Amino acid sequence: MQITGTKDPFRTERKPGSIALHRTGAGQGPVFLVASVTGKEDPEAAARASYAMIADSLYDQGMVIVHERIFGSLRSEAVLLRERKAELSLRQITTDGPVTFVGCDPPWGEGLSGIIIHAIYPDGADDAWTIMDDGMPCGRGWRRDGSTYLMLQNIQALTRPIIPLSKGRNEEGLSSHPLSRPSQVRLMFDRADRILRRYGSSYKDVARTWLYLSGILDWYPDFNKARSEKYGEFGIMPGPGDNRLLLPASTGIGADAPSGAAASMDVLAVVENSDRAPSVRKLSNRRQLDAFRYGAAFSRGAVMMEDDVKLIQVSGTAAIDEHGVSLHPGDIRSQINCTFDRIETLLGQEGADLRSIAAATAFVKRPEYAPIFWKMAADRGLTEFPAVCVVADVCREELLFEIDAEAVIRRCRGVWGPMDSAFSTTRLLVGPAA
Repeated sequence: MQITGTKDPFRTERKPGSIALHRTGAGQGPVFLVASVTGKEDPEAAARASYAMIADSLYDQGMVIVHERIFGSLRSEAVLLRERKAELSLRQITTDGPVTFVGCDPPWGEGLSGIIIHAIYPDGADDAWTIMDDGMPCGRGWRRDGSTYLMLQNIQALTRPIIPLSKGRNEEGLSSHPLSRPSQVRLMFDRADRILRRYGSSYKDVARTWLYLSGILDWYPDFNKARSEKYGEFGIMPGPGDNRLLLPASTGIGADAPSGAAASMDVLAVVENSDRAPSVRKLSNRRQLDAFRYGAAFSRGAVMMEDDVKLIQVSGTAAIDEHGVSLHPGDIRSQINCTFDRIETLLGQEGADLRSIAAATAFVKRPEYAPIFWKMAADRGLTEFPAVCVVADVCREELLFEIDAEAVIRRCRGVWGPMDSAFSTTRLLVGPAA
């Protein structure tokens, strides 16, 4: 396997292969690294190549990871984490920070689908730190433009080990829960709020969540009920006739956690400087009904404003219309087109477009839908789309496809606009496995 690439951030080198590293950033703002595996590769080799490129990019640019997700099959978890540790260590990059392993199979069945990393350029030692809970790293915090960002990772409802290893405990001491799935959800949200409060925040400051639910189709209504109840307790659930957008943007998708927990999540909260205008706004989409109108407690998106950079969080989006009805049942191409159109509408409200997407996750219900997704993305001009594609259930049986995304745009001469030469995007490709 031969690694090729360039250190010039404004050039793209392409060679036949199935692994690409996409790097997108804006000035001294957020940087996204997306290692995307688009064809069958040996899990060990794919992880080694991906993390070698990631480590080089982090080291060369002096960046610090603040959010890291690995998408792959649970059977490959150990080897993927081993290669992660080995490659990051070679560049003296710490490996004891939090990482979320999202248990979704790649379209070819087993191995690594990809890696999504949000990194920053810290100005000093006090600008980024590790968030701890019960002696374990569970997130990262950082400061920028007067705001404090808190990213929690892999938050689950933990219980003390109460049953033997042979009966369900994993190596880290988590037990297979004696609690119902909705009870786990409530404890998970309570834990996130407790950690945030310890760091001077609360759940009211949450701008974005990523929720991974094992067997989602079996209990999604129960999950929604538990989430809405907790959000009501937190004071962010809109009441009857209340049109205020208080709910975070969110993804809710079918995926398994290595611990066996029914639900796990990542959480991004923003504590704003009281002397500044609010830096976070929740978004509606004029072409989709607000999800909380049909019982799913999240906003269609959220935007975080900095002095020169705007980060747009796009919630998990599928082919759902202005009335909350699923569209194009059984038609994967129409669902993909509809989803792209809905996302483009949301981004357009903020002066962005599909080219502004810096990191995305595409969820396909069946493996054979993956090449259709990549082809349709290319047909829209997204030939180097920074996405990881996995096989996963969406929240409704008839939905075959969903995307979530993070988009970045920069202010130029007082105007917000899509990516241009002010952004750097590097694609590094790896040749096919021998």
